[in-house]
Amino acid sequence: MKKVLVTAMVLGMLAMAGLAWAADTAQVTVNAVVTGTCQFTADGSIDFTLDPSVGGDVNGAVVPPTFWCTKGALYTVTDDNGEWESGATYRMKHEGLDEYIPYTFDYTATATGTGLGRSTTLSLVIASTVVDADYANASSGNYSDTVTLTINP
Repeated sequence: MKKVLVTAMVLGMLAMAGLAWAADTAQVTVNAVVTGTCQFTADGSIDFTLDPSVGGDVNGAVVPPTFWCTKGALYTVTDDNGEWESGATYRMKHEGLDEYIPYTFDYTATATGTGLGRSTTLSLVIASTVVDADYANASSGNYSDTVTLTINP
């Protein structure tokens, strides 16, 4: 009987000790959101050399603007039609006269896409042309326009 009583007491103390030393757990949930974003990394330019004595339509020498977008982000590029647009027609203005030369500005093939991450630079492919009839009788001098591009993921 003493053995049973001692065993019961030891088991009771172990049970109480177990309750006194009981452990519990908790979890911490960790979340992150990677923002879909796009940024231009370099401006572009288009240069024309328009010589009426040679004539013919002239394609611009294009240096495309470059950009990156978050990997997997869908992007769309739009523009403001330039400073001197007339309706949907892009135009360059003479530096000192109220004269304009129309030109085309096309980038539709690369206006939308999916970003590849910040380490992958993308180029906006632009084609631009001045038609012979639009500069054949133009005044000599410098003409310019600025087209502002916007990229949205």
